[in-house]
Amino acid sequence: MWADPAVAAILTPQTLAVLWLGAFAGGFASGAMGFAFGIVSSAIWLHALDPLHATMLVVSGGFTIQAGTIWPMRREVNARRLAPFVIAGLVGIPIGVWLLVRIDAHALKIALGVFLAIYGVYALATPRLPRIAGGGRLADGIIGFFGGVLGGIGGYSGVLPAIWCQLRGWPKEVSRGIYQPFIVMAHIVTMALIGVVALDRSGVVLFLLALPALMLGAFIGWRVYGRLDEARFRQAFAVLLVVSGLILVL
Repeated sequence: MWADPAVAAILTPQTLAVLWLGAFAGGFASGAMGFAFGIVSSAIWLHALDPLHATMLVVSGGFTIQAGTIWPMRREVNARRLAPFVIAGLVGIPIGVWLLVRIDAHALKIALGVFLAIYGVYALATPRLPRIAGGGRLADGIIGFFGGVLGGIGGYSGVLPAIWCQLRGWPKEVSRGIYQPFIVMAHIVTMALIGVVALDRSGVVLFLLALPALMLGAFIGWRVYGRLDEARFRQAFAVLLVVSGLILVL
């Protein structure tokens, strides 16, 4: 495997540095907040990797982290509350994968980055976020659908559900019990859809090399999460949105 010319071509010092930095930063964000692995890591990885391999790393790495951190929170997973997100997300993911090679990914990143930065600044500035009680399961499903589309395009499945859970006024444990299982589902489906193309030798080697940095970042992030109360979690959440938005724009 390591002697393969295609594999040897990616094992340059620059590529490895970008790979490890993206894995650690994304792992930390996901461990601490439960989402944003795709945004943070891919913004770094795309400086050295092609979009398809970057997306495959996002979904495989994100799944690894979420599968590990969701177990301690299993009591917070409410299947009835989660169902509309998942059902609608299953419809949106194939659409996102189909769009992956058919849209201007750069324009999408700019638009998503601007939205996240603006919302993050607003969340930091306002004393109390508005609470959306209406819409019921239909509104939750709409968020799940667009979360699925974003997941299929670039592994960004958790962004909209995470923001929506805050606007619903759910506590941090309840929120992570919604958007983390949703992210796991989205990553599994996305991996199944694009794995045939992206899971080649180079993709496997990239994942194996990224894994130690990814796990280290997730471990440190999880320790930070345990020290955050509701107010500090909300502030850290907003800061991460601003940083994620700026990363996507820049």
